[in-house]
Amino acid sequence: MSGIPPFDVFRSLLNNSFRDKEPWQIVTITTTTVLATVWLWEYCFRDDESLLERGKKQFFRLARYVPAIRDRIDTELAGINANFEKEAAHRLTGISTVRELPENGWSETEILDMVKKCVNLGNYDWKAGKVSGTVYKDDKALVNLVTAVYGVASYTNPLHADIFPGVCKMEAEVVRAACNLFHGDSESCGTMTTGGTESILLACKALRDYARDVKGIKNPEMVVPTTAHSAFDKAAQYLKIRVVNVPVNPKSFTVSIESMKKAISRNTIMLVGSAPNFPYGTMDNIEAISELGVRYNIPVHVDACLGGFLICFMEAAGFSLPPFDFALKGVVSISADTHKYGYAPKGSSVIMYREKKYRHHQYTMTTDWPGGIYGSPTVNGSRAGGIIAACWATMMHFGKNGYVEATRKVIETTRYIEQELRKLDGIFIFGTPATSVIALGSDQFHIYRLSDALSAKGWNLNPLQFPCGIHICVTHLHTQSGIADEFLDDLKTELALIMKTPDVPVAGKLAMYGMSQSIPDRSVVSDFTRYFLDSMYYIPSSEVKPEANGKLPGS
Repeated sequence: MSGIPPFDVFRSLLNNSFRDKEPWQIVTITTTTVLATVWLWEYCFRDDESLLERGKKQFFRLARYVPAIRDRIDTELAGINANFEKEAAHRLTGISTVRELPENGWSETEILDMVKKCVNLGNYDWKAGKVSGTVYKDDKALVNLVTAVYGVASYTNPLHADIFPGVCKMEAEVVRAACNLFHGDSESCGTMTTGGTESILLACKALRDYARDVKGIKNPEMVVPTTAHSAFDKAAQYLKIRVVNVPVNPKSFTVSIESMKKAISRNTIMLVGSAPNFPYGTMDNIEAISELGVRYNIPVHVDACLGGFLICFMEAAGFSLPPFDFALKGVVSISADTHKYGYAPKGSSVIMYREKKYRHHQYTMTTDWPGGIYGSPTVNGSRAGGIIAACWATMMHFGKNGYVEATRKVIETTRYIEQELRKLDGIFIFGTPATSVIALGSDQFHIYRLSDALSAKGWNLNPLQFPCGIHICVTHLHTQSGIADEFLDDLKTELALIMKTPDVPVAGKLAMYGMSQSIPDRSVVSDFTRYFLDSMYYIPSSEVKPEANGKLPGS
């Protein structure tokens, strides 16, 4: 058979194997084989995640069918859920809860009294600068201003542009001012959103649809640093985009440009860089990412949600930074939160584009609805005109000089804290902070012990994972006299105590957080994260019902 062509050999074997089969059997076997081959091909080469990742998930999914494993997991999760509910109930100690509408409406005094009680619940004094990030400024004059402005515009809605054209004007002015700050030209544009997550989601939606319509990409991928905000994962889940994670350099904790280059494929719709990232506060090499974008004709998105309204004022405040915005040819979109260092009320952010053709793909349109032609620029249809007006008022209140001065104070305080922390033995700083975030780790003890000790002194820091770390995000509140030194003194005191017994394991709630990183089945971690989110909506069953007059007993 050495002289017979391979195909003829294969055909002969195939014909012989079906020689004794009836026609219906041949059809059944052929159909089953084709379908199985197609399924196997799609399973192995699907674009949403790797074969190894799907294999791990399938393994752990099947393991849960083993009674002993399932019962153990269910028992542990039930205990975690009970603890979350217990903590939620504890946070509500001393205040009445409501589960149904009162028969009669409360008075203004009663309502305001209860709102103040609710707002002031909690163990951390954020007004005294004890909290990392979260609240970026506490200025009575500014609070009074935005409260008054929101009251005037509280019932307006830019969805109805013909009825509220002035609200649309204010939104357009916020966007234009932001574009100018990030070196956008007259063609640059954007919209306001409810926050950084929506800004990022809309950028992903716009660039996905642009790639589909212009380049014909049907299986979109975005190349994202592992340190990029989790909002990109959320966007991927909503929009069916595959996330290709790129590692960071082990010393600088900025994205590896060489790895990013290797991750680019024919399905890549966008490259992402952070300016800075949330975990470590380091800034990716946006200039190098822009060059990749230009070389491969792929849009670059810069996530400046956290520090955007710092980096655009840092040069004027006397601090140098490498280029990061529309001054770079490859940068197509930028997200920046006005409700962080823009000091506007919560619920406002900006997504900006180099050209209108990208923003056009952000919009959604319905042309055949019986209710009329419906177009929406963002995720929401109706939007809070009061938030737009309050954001506009905040920016007008500060002006460029006000922002420059606020930025100078934040960056100077951050660099002072960083400088003092670098003098201490037992801890290290991840990379080089670019703006306001300082991340700490330790090779000598579990860093969560330091976080727990500082929490006992009233400080609330952010825990990090992979690797374990903690960070403080410096805000304008930390620039108040004595706050930075108080933080450093408390940290030095607790660090000295910990270094006497560095081998003691971490305990308490952070022990569970640390333990979660070692669980190979990440679906279990997702489960108790769901229970934590559930606890945010938990009301103890021993609530007090409103009396007939609308009052709560003891209120």
